[in-house]
Amino acid sequence: MIPKVVSWKKDTVKDLHSLLTDGSTIAVIDIHGVPAGAMIGMRADLRKNMKIQVAKKRLMKIAWNRAGFKPEELDELYESAVQPALISSSSLNSFEMFTALKKTEAGRAAKPGDVAPYQIVVDKMDTGMPPGPIVGDLNSVGIPAKIMGGSVQIQKRTVILEEGEVFEGDLGMMLSKIGINPMVTGLRLCGTLEGGTLFAPATLDIDYEQFETDLISYAAGGFNLACNITWFTTQTMPTLLAKASREALAVALEAAVATADTLPHLVARAHVSALGVAGTLSPDALDDELAAMMGAAATAAASAAAAVDTSASDAPAEAEEEEDEEEEAGFDGLGSLFG
Repeated sequence: MIPKVVSWKKDTVKDLHSLLTDGSTIAVIDIHGVPAGAMIGMRADLRKNMKIQVAKKRLMKIAWNRAGFKPEELDELYESAVQPALISSSSLNSFEMFTALKKTEAGRAAKPGDVAPYQIVVDKMDTGMPPGPIVGDLNSVGIPAKIMGGSVQIQKRTVILEEGEVFEGDLGMMLSKIGINPMVTGLRLCGTLEGGTLFAPATLDIDYEQFETDLISYAAGGFNLACNITWFTTQTMPTLLAKASREALAVALEAAVATADTLPHLVARAHVSALGVAGTLSPDALDDELAAMMGAAATAAASAAAAVDTSASDAPAEAEEEEDEEEEAGFDGLGSLFG
């Protein structure tokens, strides 16, 4: 006799098959430890961009195979999932999906039986809690606490649990009271399948700000290299032409080639040289116009020198005035003491 399959299982497989075939990005998430109320809120927030369905692993595998995916891909996605669920999206890629699911994560207090996800360390600190039975409670779970200055303080840095060790008794509750909530709840992504490629969470966890900074740095480095080796592109041509124009102008000035661009520079250079020669001559040998030019140049040089001297002498003068004021204030203070 062939066993009859209940209708709800057929409906579940049908829904899962629709979920798998409608989305361009498919993923397995772990919902273990997520409270039912929180799960409802998370699904409501994510519903506009992705579909989530929880089902038994066997039903998921049936739908997965019917959708034409490889069984080993699902096995790989299942590896780190305690209570898996399928999720798909037609609008988000793997990286965007990871970012959206990451926002659902939040810390919670550890319960007895939970496994430490990393080394649990309590640093030396002032808890800010008033004296009370909490001191004995903290010491009973291995957290060295003492009352100092009217508050409960942790005496030294202490390693409470190593990664992989199990929480027992009231340890998780005591850690939560001092602000340590090591257990993360949320829709944890176990991996995605997009375009036939599997993406692990470590691959999708990107620091986008650092990524943007790196891209800008790499682009600037490539642009500088292209300019230094004179690589002609649409981006480098304006910079290369500007550099060539400056270098050509410098060569023309050294060779004293008279052009519309070089004449103002050449005339200015000749003018400065003429004033230098005139400065070596006797004042009687200068005409009125040249003497006026020399006088204006001397006045400008004297003004510049005076400005430098003034700025250099202001600081010591101000320091001396401050010292005088401090001395006067000190004597006033003594006078007030003795009437």
